[in-house]
Amino acid sequence: MVQVHSILVLCTGNSARSILGEALFQRHGAGRVAAYSAGSKPKGMPHSGALRLLAREGFDPDSFRSKSWNEFTGPGAPEINLAITVCGNAAGEACPVFPGSPLRAHWGLPDPADVEGDEAAVDAAFAETWRLLTMRVEAFFAINLAAMDAKSLQAELARIGAMEGAA
Repeated sequence: MVQVHSILVLCTGNSARSILGEALFQRHGAGRVAAYSAGSKPKGMPHSGALRLLAREGFDPDSFRSKSWNEFTGPGAPEINLAITVCGNAAGEACPVFPGSPLRAHWGLPDPADVEGDEAAVDAAFAETWRLLTMRVEAFFAINLAAMDAKSLQAELARIGAMEGAA
């Protein structure tokens, strides 16, 4: 039986995909998991497209910030049970050691922050990323964790990562 009480969503800049992942795990896992996000080279603030989407989805955008994954490695850091990378760069980087020796998964998606154009084009890219992440988060919470060992869960996480839109 695998227990997942805390999830860390990782990306290089921690400004778009990982922030959205954190929000979705908070929403769908309320009372079941603690959700966080971080980056290896945080941009310092969430992307404006992410903040607009979060506001439209009923979140307080001011409650999200871009932060380093180092916040989750030292004394006093929360124990992480599952670390999920959502960008290829972070997946290829040497991750630090997080307290709790978490399971790891890669759910790569194209970066909506790379979309150029007017606000409507950027918002459409963020909405598509939200849709793809929502499918993955819902699939995760449909898993019967109590019936799984670590190897089975790892396989299920890989299956979820390969869902529509995988990059």
